[in-house]
Amino acid sequence: MSEQSRRPRKPGKPYRRPQKDPVRILAFEALRAVDERDAYANLVLPPLLRKAREKGDFDARDAALATELVYGTLRRQGTYDAIIAECVDRPLREVDPPVLDVLSLGAHQLLGTRIPSHAAVSASVELARVVLGDGRAKFVNAVLRKIAVDDLDGWLARVAPPYDEDPEDHLAVVHAHPRWVVSALWDSLGGGRAGMEELLAADNERPEVTLVARPGRATRDELLAEEAAVPGRWSPYAVRLSEGGEPGAVDAVRENRAGVQDEGSQLVALALANAPLEGPDRRWLDGCAGPGGKAALLGALAAERGAFLLASEKQPHRAGLVAKALDGNPGPYQVITADGTRPAWRPGSFDRVLVDVPCTGLGALRRRPEARWRRRPEDLDGFAPLQRGLLRSALEAVRVGGVVGYATCSPHLAETRAVVADVLKQFPGTEAIDARPLLPGVPDLGEGPDIQLWPHLHGTDAMYLSLIRRTA
Repeated sequence: MSEQSRRPRKPGKPYRRPQKDPVRILAFEALRAVDERDAYANLVLPPLLRKAREKGDFDARDAALATELVYGTLRRQGTYDAIIAECVDRPLREVDPPVLDVLSLGAHQLLGTRIPSHAAVSASVELARVVLGDGRAKFVNAVLRKIAVDDLDGWLARVAPPYDEDPEDHLAVVHAHPRWVVSALWDSLGGGRAGMEELLAADNERPEVTLVARPGRATRDELLAEEAAVPGRWSPYAVRLSEGGEPGAVDAVRENRAGVQDEGSQLVALALANAPLEGPDRRWLDGCAGPGGKAALLGALAAERGAFLLASEKQPHRAGLVAKALDGNPGPYQVITADGTRPAWRPGSFDRVLVDVPCTGLGALRRRPEARWRRRPEDLDGFAPLQRGLLRSALEAVRVGGVVGYATCSPHLAETRAVVADVLKQFPGTEAIDARPLLPGVPDLGEGPDIQLWPHLHGTDAMYLSLIRRTA
């Protein structure tokens, strides 16, 4: 027997296998997909949840917790990063991304949920043992125990600069938005601290699911007969589902007679459809139709008037989504795959034209919280030529006396008023229409003539709309 084999083993606890927690493992997998593949949580999470339910691992409460862990962690990522940075002995960029994801999940359980601190730490350490190994689990344990010594307000008092010294950075840390986004939103919103606090807080709330009853195919009363359904605030076709409401369980949604569509998106389509015209009202164009929500509503409204809708989308897979959304439309329509800046139609062919242009998506941060961390100020320069090109093409596509709607799901002035002002300077024979009277009953629409919707004022995405009439 060797000398080494005769040595007694050091006393210690017997090895215990880590306990697998399906909810937290799924949440971790979703965060890794968002980080590694630039995926969006609203696309990644549903199939993961569906698979877990099919395996029998999940019930409704498990799915709700997993959803809260993923979205809550993503929304508060900037705040949690600042707190974690105070509790580690190295720059945050040197912490392995999978480890940081486990730490962020743990921080959210400690600071953003009602899970008891000891349970949040214990569950996070067990997750680390499963997905990272025992060595890094000890690091996770040490960091989370430091975080657990204080609540969120206490940590914010430590890591956020005082408002009086740096208002933008204070709001950025407290409300978990990049500083440049805070600055851009402030420029667009105007006003003081209170309005900004309300807007940023609204961005961090989970949005309600809103349905649209497509005219001629479904009625709002039909949707309101569903459990947990209440009327929309502004759109006559909108129905909101309270928390736990499942769109896929609604017959009209399964049958494509209704769809999921934010009320702000519905209002944009309604304003364009209600804009006064000079002359006929027979041909409508949706020049950036994907994924199809506005096209489906416009198609239904056009059908009521005997008008034809052409829905154009550059990306083939998105054009397929548009065709699916319009399938069963009661009036004439056509879906084509075409580049709106290189029109497949003759100038002056349409009475109404909508271009909901590609943008940074800063108006939909409630739905895509990871977008706030993914976007950069330089992205604006990449979108600018396309946005201007699409608006110019739309103005060329509409006849004299017709109306163009320029829409974007961003309140950033560089994507809204700056685009419209630049193009109209280069395009004589146009005039802006006051869009506010076209949305009766909707308050706080600004000074006009354009419209800017806000999550904290209207309960919608921050949609922007400018209506322009071709006069010559």
